Amino acid sequence: MYTVQNNIEKILVINKSKFISKAFFINSTDETIKIINNLKNEYNDATHICYAYVIDNNIKYSDDAEPNNTAGMPIYNVIDKNNLNHVLIVVIRYFGGIKLGAGGLTRAYSNSASLVINDNITELLEGYLIQIKLDYNSIKDVEYILKDIEIISKSFDEDITISFIIPINNIEIVKEKLNSHVKSFNIINKTYIRK
Repeated sequence: MYTVQNNIEKILVINKSKFISKAFFINSTDETIKIINNLKNEYNDATHICYAYVIDNNIKYSDDAEPNNTAGMPIYNVIDKNNLNHVLIVVIRYFGGIKLGAGGLTRAYSNSASLVINDNITELLEGYLIQIKLDYNSIKDVEYILKDIEIISKSFDEDITISFIIPINNIEIVKEKLNSHVKSFNIINKTYIRK
């Protein structure tokens, strides 16, 4: 299984229509909806904002008033053909005054989606979202142990709480290294991470 390595943007111009494609690594439907809504606000003057996403068995795509199956479905087909998961691809269109026809639209959206995944695919690994609690005097040791790990959040209250994601096969090693430095080590939920 694969996903996109980086959240990137590409631009394609066809017969004066501008297609801005964006790829995102995603972990939840809520995160996806937030991204789409933010893009609708940012590009509120766009003619169409079409997208497709896959999160495990959750698949959705939208033509956003383009002719039926000429935008969302071609974007989804690119995702499916490349065996991508936990990915959202959005293509924002500014109409240039020249109609492309159904075949032209299908090719334009498919090519736009392909642009943002070219040389941007990486392996998708199963992982866990972990939360640890520690004393303030352990922070330097813990930060050193977690230096190569993606930190999601840190909060500083009576104790320090750190949330991070690690691949499933690394959990025992990390837990053992942290054992003498933390008050608690909790697996919050299963998730996915980029290799």
